[in-house]
Amino acid sequence: MRVAIAGSNGLACSIADAITSNTYHQIIIFSRAPKPQLSARGWQVVVVNYDEYHRQELAFKLAGVTVVLSVISGPAQIALIDAAAQAGVRRFAPAEFEGPAALRPQQDALDRGKRAALERLQYYQTRGMQYTSFVCGILYERFAPGGMYASRIGLGSGIGAEGDYLMNITQKKAQIPFDNNGQPAIVSLTSAEDVGKFVAGAISLPQWPLELRMRGDRMNVSSLVQVAEMVRGAGFQKAQYNSQRMQLALQHAQAAQNIQQQLRVITLMATANGRFDFASPNLNSLVAVTPTSFQAWLQEAWKDR
Repeated sequence: MRVAIAGSNGLACSIADAITSNTYHQIIIFSRAPKPQLSARGWQVVVVNYDEYHRQELAFKLAGVTVVLSVISGPAQIALIDAAAQAGVRRFAPAEFEGPAALRPQQDALDRGKRAALERLQYYQTRGMQYTSFVCGILYERFAPGGMYASRIGLGSGIGAEGDYLMNITQKKAQIPFDNNGQPAIVSLTSAEDVGKFVAGAISLPQWPLELRMRGDRMNVSSLVQVAEMVRGAGFQKAQYNSQRMQLALQHAQAAQNIQQQLRVITLMATANGRFDFASPNLNSLVAVTPTSFQAWLQEAWKDR
């Protein structure tokens, strides 16, 4: 089976690694620019242009591809979906890789074109192209030294640096959002490496449901911080956030026109509202992947620090 991976960042590479290590599928990497470091790994890199004027060229480059795995967002992803449908691609997985879509608000500051992509895929589903959303919750790499950016993940998110979400482990600081019941919010989490393995295993499933949910761990944010404290051998400075405090923090960020801080607070509020948690990780039982626990991953990530 020929699989196209759109994107060349850290998560795309984790998926490519898992496919080439665990399956016999042939992969091609779609990138906006040459990537000699990826070509050196034996991967076929195809330079593409997602502008609307290049749709025919993009569809031509998708000829013979059975599955498209997208790790790009916005208008580029819409162009990719259209070209995939034109080329007769059988299956498409958009750049989701967070919580379930049903848990997002109608007006979503964190959307980055995800709703539009799903609507486009729903349209093409009626014309024979299957799609699924890979749901993984929070990536462990948010809590790596340097944050997600250190792994070249979430480069366009604006909030992928260490400390942008819940914890700054280097500074031993944490924010703990509480849900509407006054309890620490619960999150589901998965490592990027395990996401790659789950996705690789899902490619050949007989049917793709609308969501394939994977999970490496699940805990409330207080327990998450306790794991980090144990790994670092020191207590953290903790700030607790109820809905009133989060709303006030958002107002301050808006008044200061601080877009990055607004995104941080909105993500904190989304966590309190349960956006990054889910029941029934159906993909866990469908593929032979034993995910790494958050504690084991964090210990490895910080062992030499």
